[in-house]
Amino acid sequence: MQKNIFSILAAVAFSAITLVACNDSKTETTETTPEVVKEEVVAPVAPKDIVDVAIGSPDHTTLVAAVTAAGLVETLKGAGPFTVFAPTNAAFSALPAGTVEGLLKPESKEKLTGILTYHVVAGAVKAADLKDGQKVKTLQGEELTVTIKDGKVMINGANVTAADLAGSNGVVHVIDAVLMPKK
Repeated sequence: MQKNIFSILAAVAFSAITLVACNDSKTETTETTPEVVKEEVVAPVAPKDIVDVAIGSPDHTTLVAAVTAAGLVETLKGAGPFTVFAPTNAAFSALPAGTVEGLLKPESKEKLTGILTYHVVAGAVKAADLKDGQKVKTLQGEELTVTIKDGKVMINGANVTAADLAGSNGVVHVIDAVLMPKK
């Protein structure tokens, strides 16, 4: 045991002497070239538009498929501003069997476009801007009726389940039903 302690002390002493001997007391000045730091250029992230907001939601895949089938993606990516009352996948599933599949067919494009534009209002209408009994004109041409009871907002009887999802070109309000126009 004593032999191990002497070995360790000898190793520590030898290391210390070596370090001191290597440390030359002369100070040399050497010219160094400044290191060039390369900065990574990151492109600014464009804010999401209302279509991107819907695309980013797992609850709106049917709506995204419908908007795509109707050829409305570019329109809704436009300058706007727009307000979209966005039905969830569950809302589309609540429609009679075969309705969604039928609407997604190319021959139903005009009818699908009418239904989807019935969910869109010109301008960015925030939840706080909505008043009980208010009528808002849709891009389809008909009006939607706002009802507010006990602080709950409804659009033509559909409950607003999430409000004021901001996009760069408008606002999205999630609703629990698909709104069907009269015409």
